[in-house]
Order: sequence, then structure tokens, then C-alpha cells
Amino acid sequence: MRLRKRRQCFPSCSSLHRVDEDEVYWRRKKGGEELEWPHNSTHLLSQLAQCFTNAMVGPKSWLGGLFNRFGNRRNEKFLGYTLTPIQEQRLHRLQERLHIPFDETRPDHQKALIKLWHIAFPNVVLTGLISEQWKDMGWQGPNPSTDFRGCGFISLENLLFFGQNFPASFHRLLLKEDGDRATWEYPFAVAGINVSFMLIQMLDLYSEKPKNLPGLNFLKLLGEDEEAFDVLYCVAFELMDAQWLAMHASYMEFNEVLQVTRTQLQRELSLDDVHRIQDLPAYNLLYK
Repeated sequence: MRLRKRRQCFPSCSSLHRVDEDEVYWRRKKGGEELEWPHNSTHLLSQLAQCFTNAMVGPKSWLGGLFNRFGNRRNEKFLGYTLTPIQEQRLHRLQERLHIPFDETRPDHQKALIKLWHIAFPNVVLTGLISEQWKDMGWQGPNPSTDFRGCGFISLENLLFFGQNFPASFHRLLLKEDGDRATWEYPFAVAGINVSFMLIQMLDLYSEKPKNLPGLNFLKLLGEDEEAFDVLYCVAFELMDAQWLAMHASYMEFNEVLQVTRTQLQRELSLDDVHRIQDLPAYNLLYK
């Protein structure tokens, strides 16, 4: 099966919905290339699933390599930034969430996973915590717990927050309702875990205090809204999908799309006039 890459272009839309064209200039150089897919589709799907599996584990993962290459730039001038008491308190609570692994034996974690199913497919009866049905949401296999290795319970909380607070956007991305979609689409749930992981790394949340401009500016947003991280996750997921469509990407290019998404978010978080999460230009994507 041969798929020809289409010429890179961007949809006509308002400036708030536009994707930064500079981010994909390098892709235009490859506009005439052809992408070879294996004739054996089973083998292909196995390769693609492994691509996502490797994203969250192992020092040689493509996502880990991505963050190593495009990691946070430390700057001494940020070291003297003093957190307000409310920022420090909320950052501490957020960091506590990062260290909670997903535990499939915990009743509250099981309940949260089942709740996510009901949000995604309210009219479909779930047959069990281990079921082939989970693949319909974009998990790699019948047991979603195996996909939480690299990001923990917070990634499930992010998906739940997205579905509960922005249901129209959530279902639009889950069901791939917008745009000219690729033959091989990204799996929704596993992509969501990768978005969580990307944000944690981008904002330097494992450090005692972020040491980059986007991370420090995020703390200002956190001081205004304790749910800033969860809302930013929803914005990032929408932005990732917008980049996916604008780049005419397919499954194996997910890491490139995530890279562009991260760069765009870093730029928006560095803007002087962003004082609330709602001030981010990409926030408007949630209501398109």
C-alpha cells in the first residue's frame, strides 16, 4: 500500500485557530516523497502500536529522545523567582499527583476508568475492565492499565477532566469528526497519555521549581486557577489534533506532531499578555 504525502498547507481559519506555519517548514522539503507502508497490515499495526508503547518507557524511546533534543533550556535568571504561597501550595499538590501510579487493583482507580468509558460511550455497556472494547477508545489492548506505565494516574485524571468539562471537544477528537483524516489515525487514549507526559516534561514539573520561562509562566496561571494544568491539557490535546490535521500527518508521524505542539505551547506560554489560561491563543480551539 502506498500513500503519497500531500503538500503541506494550512486550513483557512481565524488567527486564533491558525497553526504556526514556521513549525513545519522542514516538512515542505519532503513534499514530493512517497511513504511506503508494509503490505502486511497486521505487521504494520504491530509496529505502530510499539511506537506508542516505546513513547513512555525506555531511554531509547522516540519520545524520550525528543525531549532530550528539545529539552527545557535552563537560565540562571529564573533561579531567583519566588513563588507566592498559593503558587507553592498548588504546585506541591500538582506534583503529588505526578507520583501516583495507576493501580488496576485499587477500587477508586477502577471506578475512574469505568467512568471514562461511560463518558466516552454513554450508550454502550462495558463488558469488563479487561475487554476488547477498550480498543475502541484508542487503548493498545484489552487491558488499559498496561498503557499507564510511563505517566500514572494523572493521565487518566486528565482524560476524565477533558471529557467532563469539554465534552463536545472530547468527543470530536475521540470520534475524529473534524478535517480530512489520515488512513492510519492516532489512538485517542494513548495519545492522551503522551500529551500528559509531554506537558509534565515541558513545564519541568518534576523539579522543585520550574527553571524555564514557560514553566514559570505556568505557575502564574496556576496561581490564578488550580485547575490550570488540567485545562492546559485539554488545550494541548486540541492543539495536537489541529497540528495533526494541518500537517496531514499519519500514525508514524505522531512524534513530529507532538514536537510541533510542544513548541507552539512553549511560545504561547511565553507571551507577555498571557495572565490566565484563557488568554492562550490555542484555548479558543476548545470552542471551535
